[in-house]
Amino acid sequence: MLTVQKMHFSIFLLLWGWILSTECRVHRQEKEIHEVYKKGSRPQRQRREAHGEAHKQGSPILKRSPDITKSPLTKSEQLLRIDDHDFSMRPGFGGPAIPVGVDVQVESLDSISEVDMDFTMTLYLRHYWKDERLSFPSTNNQSMTFDGRLVKKIWIWVPDMFFVHSKRSFIHDTTTDNVMLRVQPDGKVLYSLRVTVTAMCNMDFSRFPLDTQTCSLEIESYAYTEDDLMLYWKNGNDSLKTDERISLSQFLIQEFHTTTKLAFYSSTGWYNRLYINFTLRRHIFFFLLQTYFPATLMVMLSWVSFWIDRRAVPARVPLG
Repeated sequence: MLTVQKMHFSIFLLLWGWILSTECRVHRQEKEIHEVYKKGSRPQRQRREAHGEAHKQGSPILKRSPDITKSPLTKSEQLLRIDDHDFSMRPGFGGPAIPVGVDVQVESLDSISEVDMDFTMTLYLRHYWKDERLSFPSTNNQSMTFDGRLVKKIWIWVPDMFFVHSKRSFIHDTTTDNVMLRVQPDGKVLYSLRVTVTAMCNMDFSRFPLDTQTCSLEIESYAYTEDDLMLYWKNGNDSLKTDERISLSQFLIQEFHTTTKLAFYSSTGWYNRLYINFTLRRHIFFFLLQTYFPATLMVMLSWVSFWIDRRAVPARVPLG
């Protein structure tokens, strides 16, 4: 029994010694690998030294790469020299007022509301002015045209027009924003928008249905007084064009015409204001058929009950 125990103890010592020797050998190998990596071979040391020198001297290979989110200027932006000027100021700032011509093409007169006393109109609004900052060299005198996407990207000065007494208005955006900018080589600019606006119209119904209503759409600069911006109709009364197919169920459009006046605000000053005036005459025949004729017929039918014997109550009551 004692001999078996001694044998077992001897086997245990042998196993323990083998495990210790194995761990020591693995530790020495790891230490040797670390020393080799730290010192490295000669080519490796040369590559590391070259890398360090390049980092110290600012090698172009290790310079910071450019920000790819900042796209370079396009050819059109370079021709227009967008970065060379401050377009937050109007053209000729500090000098005389810049003339801005306007013309309008009325696409549709959508609705006339007697209840809300307003009208809805869709139109093409075009502005014309000259900005010498946008002049560019051109051998064939060819203009540059930008759509709504590029107009947002190329930020330049445009007139700040708004519709006086408007209730709602928006620029059409299907399939993209209906905006167009055209620049001539000499700096002349055409800026066009397709707009739908709902504006107020004070109506007088004292002579209804024989009434005639006159409404106007008023255009004005919001920030620039007459000292900075001179707003005018580009071709006089010919600046306003309408579609001959425009028609309304209750009104007959008699005429469209333009006028120009000055508007005064006590806190800011005088402004040029453009008017698109149109006169509407109500269709009498429409109301005769829709209102007066049915009402008159019903009243006349009620008179038949007077020719029925007064004792025939069941007949007179349903007829009445």
